[in-house]
Formats: sequence, C-alpha cells, structure tokens
Amino acid sequence: MMGRMAGEETRTLESTTARAPVAHGAPHARGGATRAWTTRLLVAGIVLAALNLRPAVTSLGALLEEVRDGLGMSGGAAGLLTSVPPLCFAVFGVAAPRLARRFGAGAVVCAGMAAIGAGLLVRPFAGGTAGFLAATALALVGIAVSNVLMPVVVKRHFPDRVGPMTGLYTMALALGAAAAAAATVPLTGAVGGDWRTGLALWAALAAAAVPPWLPFVRERSAAPAGRAPGERARGEAPGRAEAPAPRITRSPTAWALAAFFGLQATAAYITMGWMAQILRDAGVPAGTAGLQLAVLMVMGVPLAFVIPRLAARLPHQGPIVLVLGVSGLAGYAGLYLAPAAGAWVWVLLLGLANCAFPLALTMIGMRAGTGAGVARLSAFAQSTGYLISVPGPLLVGLLHQHSGGWGLPIALMAGLMVPQTVAGLLAGRDRTVEEEAAR
Repeated sequence: MMGRMAGEETRTLESTTARAPVAHGAPHARGGATRAWTTRLLVAGIVLAALNLRPAVTSLGALLEEVRDGLGMSGGAAGLLTSVPPLCFAVFGVAAPRLARRFGAGAVVCAGMAAIGAGLLVRPFAGGTAGFLAATALALVGIAVSNVLMPVVVKRHFPDRVGPMTGLYTMALALGAAAAAAATVPLTGAVGGDWRTGLALWAALAAAAVPPWLPFVRERSAAPAGRAPGERARGEAPGRAEAPAPRITRSPTAWALAAFFGLQATAAYITMGWMAQILRDAGVPAGTAGLQLAVLMVMGVPLAFVIPRLAARLPHQGPIVLVLGVSGLAGYAGLYLAPAAGAWVWVLLLGLANCAFPLALTMIGMRAGTGAGVARLSAFAQSTGYLISVPGPLLVGLLHQHSGGWGLPIALMAGLMVPQTVAGLLAGRDRTVEEEAAR
C-alpha cells in the first residue's frame, strides 16, 4: 500500500513538472527525466525518513522491562527515560531552522538519519544506564531536527501538494511507530532473545534512509525538486526574493498552533504510556489490552494519509478539529463509565482523536506562506508543543498513585480535550503567520 501511494504521488508530481521549462538550454527530454528522477528520490527519502521518526521510542517501550533488568535501571531512571523523547524534541528542535539555513535542509535531515542510526546501534551496547541514555539522546536529536524540517522540505519542494505529501509522510511515521511496537519482541525472539540485538536491529532502517538524501546535501541554493532554476512557484511574484521569515511570537495563530500541537502530543504520550494499563486494571486480559493499544496506533496509518488531504482542501480546518475533539471526549467518557465492556469502541474513538497529529503538521505547512516562515513556525510549534507535553504522562501517574484508581486521570485527559479543540479551531483559521506578524 505504501509503495502504491508513493507511486501515485510521484506520477502526479512528474506530470506537473514535465511541462516546466528547462534551464540553460538543456534538452527538454533529459531535463524532464532528471527532474522526474529527483522527484522520485526525494519522495523515497521523505518516506524512509518518516519511517525512522518513532521506532527509537516505540521499540524501547516494547522491551522496557528487559532493558531495566539488563542494565539494573532504577524506577527513577526508567521514568526519566520515558520523559526524554518530548524533552529532546523540544530542546533540539529549536536549532533545526538555524542549521537548515547554514547547511541546507537536505544536509540536516541526512545527518539526522545518520545520528538516529548511530544512536540506535550504540545504545544497547553502551554499558550502563548513563551510556544508554546518552546514545538514546543522540538518536532523539536526529529525530528532533528531522521532525521540524519535514514540513519545510514538503513546503519547499511540493508547494502545491502540501496536503498529499504531508499525508504520505505522516502515514509512514505512523507505520514506523506501529511496526516497531509490534515487531520488536518477535524480532528479538528470532535473534535468540537478546534484547540488545533486538533493539540494535532498528539501526538498519535508519541506515537505509541516508542514501536518498545524499544528492540533496548541497541543495541549499538549488531550486526545489521538479522546478527548474529560476522558475517560480505558483503565486510567487516575478523578480522578488522570498520574504524574510516572520517574527513568530507576534502571531496569535502560531501560539494557537503550538498549544494545539502540545495538547495533542500530551494525549498521544498518555495514551501510549498508560492505555494498556488502564484496560488491564479494568479486567481486560493483558494480551487483549496490548492488541487494543496496537489497533489504536495502527489507526493512524490510513487516517494520517486521508486527514491531511482533506485538510488541505478546506480553507478552515475547524470542522476536522471538532470531529477529532468530540471523538476524544466520547472515548474518555466511555473509558470512565464502562472501560472493559466497551473497550474496543473507546479504543477506536481515541485512535481517531489521536489523528490530530497529522492535522497539526498539515496546518504548519498551510499557516505560513514562505519556506522561511514554515521553518520558524515548525520549530516554534513543535518545540513549544513538546515542552507542553512533558508533564502530562507524569501527572497521570501521580494522580493514579494518589487516588488509587483511574477516575481522576481519565477526567484530566478528557478535560485537556477542551482546550485542545479550542486551540485547534483558532489555529485552523485561513490566515498566515506572515500576515499576522506584519500587523
């Protein structure tokens, strides 16, 4: 399915770019073939990069008990380990636009994939908790900068296909997360049951993502794929350079988008960390609870392709925000009232609500009118958002420990859906951060 969808995107992009003029008097056929090859390579690079943006986290979750036992890791260290991903995403994501301006987005994403591969390969054999945390942080740094720059790459190279391309890479991201969660334990068993080897295997996927980005390492001043040098994007005024990047903090839409991103990330991390335990404590068998969590995550694969395409066709994304918010409230209400009896229904509703992530990424590409604006908006929304999400899973654990049940934590999760929906409605309005900053 992934290959077929990627092929459809490539064919569409090729048909658009085949008519573009060829610079410097090169033969039309050769120039068109070069652009088509470049487009295919970039689509492959985007998909492979997206597949690597979550396995470092979800593969570890599948073997966390074995890792703790193998390293003699304390409960506090394990708690720190589960909080490291959003913290790294927030801290290091801020540097991505600056790095992209200096080295080019393609070079930074390429280096990010290499950092992910090196971190995943080294961390199981680093010898001790400190080394494991340091190698994990290296992989997460690569994920952080790539997270921020993916919307930038899409906006720059496919300005008229932001929705479909965002859907393609968020679908690949969801597929990578679900695959690592589901396959890590069986793969570990297949290689003799050694958790170190089982975790290190995911470095191969990161290594495979490096070669497609190598041709784009020196692209800083090059024209986007599928566009000849000097050819303008649709709507770009002739003879004008791209406008300077806006001051993001002056934009209400940027703040609304950061809040929406942070609250949806909070819900996602709470769900990944605690949903199975909530269901097990309600009487659902452990195997069934794990399967239900996997279904919740897998729902993001097809919906991550559909929602961005739909969002890109709407001037205001508010209706989609409302549907996702109501689904989340209904899911949490059911989880509170009848957690075991209707577990499958609540899982499906919450799986739909968690698709706010691809919607947030799509809105990042739509709420800025320039590549520089998308870079700054992406860094601001994701870094601020991930900072917002850090305390959520810890707070849920504390409420559960204090109350002895799941009523208060579920009430908190449901309560957070209200400001998430409001922030999404504000972020979904048809305007750009450049327009707001100019005012």
